[in-house]
Amino acid sequence: MPIFGDMSAYTEVVIFLFVGLAFVLGGLFTSWLIRPKRPNAEKLANYESGEVPVGEARGRVNTKFYVIALIFLLFEVEIVFLFPWATVFGNKEMIDATNGLWGWFSLTEMFVFVGILGLGLAYVWKKGHLDWPKPDAIKSDYKSPVPSNFYEEVNRKYTKI
Repeated sequence: MPIFGDMSAYTEVVIFLFVGLAFVLGGLFTSWLIRPKRPNAEKLANYESGEVPVGEARGRVNTKFYVIALIFLLFEVEIVFLFPWATVFGNKEMIDATNGLWGWFSLTEMFVFVGILGLGLAYVWKKGHLDWPKPDAIKSDYKSPVPSNFYEEVNRKYTKI
């Protein structure tokens, strides 16, 4: 039953959209109208997590981050397919109706699916997409008054592996 008399449902939706838009724009306009307008250097400064920004905003990002993110998303989306399989595999009526054949088919199908995922992971690993370049260790020329064998003894004493 329409709220506004003899109107179609689409007309009601359009009216509600316009009322919602007018409500939002009215709130923004009212806040713009009554807010204090006192700009100063502190308010006009760039803000970056409480720190003064250094350098340009458009810095170079290592593409390894994107590759790792895409691989992660790929495997996460494929893992989503395990949930429907689990519900079908656990359907007792379907398994009983096929004398257990459906259960073995589902199990075999999942092993094939997980095997293909494993092959994909092995391929990505072999190609080196999961290897992260390690920074070179910077040797310090500081001469410590503590002998280095003391550190080894302390590590051996407190580390029980």
